[in-house]
Amino acid sequence: MKELSLHILDIAKNSTAAGASLVEITVEASHPDNCLTITIRDDGKGMSSEFLARVKDPFTTSRTTRKVGMGIPLFELSAMSSGGGLDITSASGEGTTVTAYFALDHIDRQPLGDVASTLTVLIQGSPAVDFLYRHTVDNAAFELDTRQVRQILQGVAIDGPDVIKWLYDYITEGINNLGGNLI
Repeated sequence: MKELSLHILDIAKNSTAAGASLVEITVEASHPDNCLTITIRDDGKGMSSEFLARVKDPFTTSRTTRKVGMGIPLFELSAMSSGGGLDITSASGEGTTVTAYFALDHIDRQPLGDVASTLTVLIQGSPAVDFLYRHTVDNAAFELDTRQVRQILQGVAIDGPDVIKWLYDYITEGINNLGGNLI
C-alpha cells in the first residue's frame, strides 16, 4: 500500500466485519519523540488466543473466500521498514487493538495519505457503526465522533451524499489545521 491511510482502511474494515459497533482510530504524531503512532481499536468479536498467535502470518485469515490475509502483515512490514513495529491485543468477545509505530522522519515511512477519504468511505460503507477519530500533532488535536454527528443530524442519514461531503470537508479542515497533512 502506498499510504498509511489505506492500512487504516483495511484494519478498520476488519473491525466492522468482526461486528464492531464502535471503531476508534487514533493518529498521534510527536516531533520531539520522532514518533508516529496509529491505533485502531474496536469492540468487535475479538480473536481467540490461538488465532491471535498466528494473525501476523499472511497465510492466516478468517475469510473463507481466500487463503491469505495480507493486511496485518503488510501493515507490520510498513512499520518495521520505517524503524517501528506493530502490536496486536485481542480477546474473544472483547475486541481488538492494533497499534503501529513509525519513526516520523524515517525516509521509508509512507505518507499518512488521505485520511478524510478513508474515514468517509468507512462511514458510508458501515453507516450503523460509530467511528471515533482522534488526530494529534504534538500539542494540537482534532477529533471526530460520529455519535455526536448523529445527534446533530437528528435522524438524517449519516451516509447521505450531502453529509458525507460535509464530513470529508470537516475532516480535511481539521487535519489541515493541525499541519497533520504533512505527516
